[in-house]
Amino acid sequence: MMQIRRANDRGHFDHGWLDTRHTFSFGHFHDPAYMGYRALRVINEDRVQAGQGFGTHGHRDMEIVSYVLSGALEHRDSMGNGSVLRAGGLQRMSAGTGVQHSEFNPSVDEPVHFYQIWLLPERDGLAPSYEELSAAPDLSDGRFRVVASRAGGAGVLTIHQDVRILLATLAVGQADAVSFARDRYAWVQVLRGRVALSGEVLGAGDGAALSDVERLEVQAQDDAEVMVFDLA
Repeated sequence: MMQIRRANDRGHFDHGWLDTRHTFSFGHFHDPAYMGYRALRVINEDRVQAGQGFGTHGHRDMEIVSYVLSGALEHRDSMGNGSVLRAGGLQRMSAGTGVQHSEFNPSVDEPVHFYQIWLLPERDGLAPSYEELSAAPDLSDGRFRVVASRAGGAGVLTIHQDVRILLATLAVGQADAVSFARDRYAWVQVLRGRVALSGEVLGAGDGAALSDVERLEVQAQDDAEVMVFDLA
């Protein structure tokens, strides 16, 4: 079974310095039909203008993953971490018992375009932690690669939840498949381009929830980038 969430149906707010789109209910956007999916709580697509950003604010008991599509994102937090994540970079912050952080676009002339994802952790009260990948694994072969999982490992962020996050960059006409263990669920998020999925065409910003999935094939209709979540 597949349920499609079209890009234009997401919550949308343009604050001038921030253009943001919410797949699930977030902040002032409330859609009772889209409060999250399994452990997925937030998928926000943000564009932040040069020299602007989110001032210091707090989180707790949430796994927060950011992926930069273009531009640069500067991160600072109360754990002492500070870095600039550029296009292709990923980061994971486990808010746990509580953390303060800020996110800014350090450029003087270029916007930053990124996705921020929140997942519910496997339990509350974890110690806050942070890690990043300065660049996603090499995706030039058009294959899905695991970029985050509970097991973590070299080139893979560690998520404190039974989830895998996979990324693929597909040239037009290319296809690849993701296999799932029994009784798993999937969320597909198209980051760029268009893809064919189970007889449907999804464009940039579109998402889809799939239940009881064992194998998922994605074929690019244009040059495309796709994120897949493997969920319990």
